Amino acid sequence: MPTEDLDALPDTGAWSVEPFLASLTAAAPNTVAAYRRDLAGFVTWAERAELAGPAAITRRTLRRYLAHLATRGYAKRSIARKASALRRWCGWLRRTGVITEDPSVGLSAPKGDGRLPRVLRDDELTTLLDRPPARAGDDPVLLERDQAIVELLYGSGLRVGELCSLRPEDLDLDDGIVRVWGKGSKQRRVPLGDPSRDAVRTWMAHGRAALATDESPVDAVFLNRRGRRLTPRDVRRILDRRAPTPVHPHALRHTFATHLLDGGADLRVVQELLGHSDLATTQLYTHVSKERLRRVVDSTHPRA
Repeated sequence: MPTEDLDALPDTGAWSVEPFLASLTAAAPNTVAAYRRDLAGFVTWAERAELAGPAAITRRTLRRYLAHLATRGYAKRSIARKASALRRWCGWLRRTGVITEDPSVGLSAPKGDGRLPRVLRDDELTTLLDRPPARAGDDPVLLERDQAIVELLYGSGLRVGELCSLRPEDLDLDDGIVRVWGKGSKQRRVPLGDPSRDAVRTWMAHGRAALATDESPVDAVFLNRRGRRLTPRDVRRILDRRAPTPVHPHALRHTFATHLLDGGADLRVVQELLGHSDLATTQLYTHVSKERLRRVVDSTHPRA
């Protein structure tokens, strides 16, 4: 699988990328970071092609770059994301007068491969939540933290970035509510189930203080072994330790949504719980749910 060309832009001044990123005041930090990586890759490629700056970009340039990504083995979904970043950047360049015409107008990119999100099997979920493998030297404090993390990811459908950015004031454990700051700084309130509430209360009452240091951020609910704010990479490692097979944090969010729909939840309610701005995004889970139910019928019904 190809890797990003650079993590930082080679020349922010000539390409006006940093001012563009600074203009994304409503975007989540992860979104800004993704734009930075995507545009860094384009700028690196463009400079190798001896382009001096944004004024030299044409639609043909952008199409050649997307074709270059395809030859490098990038997935269609990744290329589509990078094309979206280029369109937004070029639109900003045009609006701010850096360029006179937007070269991204009409730029098309391959559509994503349409893969349905993975939903955890019941046995996988049980192992992850209730029966993680015991290992010699397991720290009880870390086990408390890890239990609270997996309960929140599955029980409330949080994005991993949302979980890592939680603050103590976002938790209302008495009423069983967590306040979440999602994409575009949109706020939503999500119920906490009893297992989630109990696990988070145990962690906040005992475990967090044991991991905290003088340099720990006071506004972070979850901390890593060094007492710093937990990162998405930390969460991925936690899930890999607890699960029999590798599990991406987003799989728990997929499973949360699919199980709600399997249980008869209204699509609009699921949309609100997930924090989707577009109902079409949530509708993907109706297909996941139908496919999952079909597999159950096919494997269990005698006349299926």
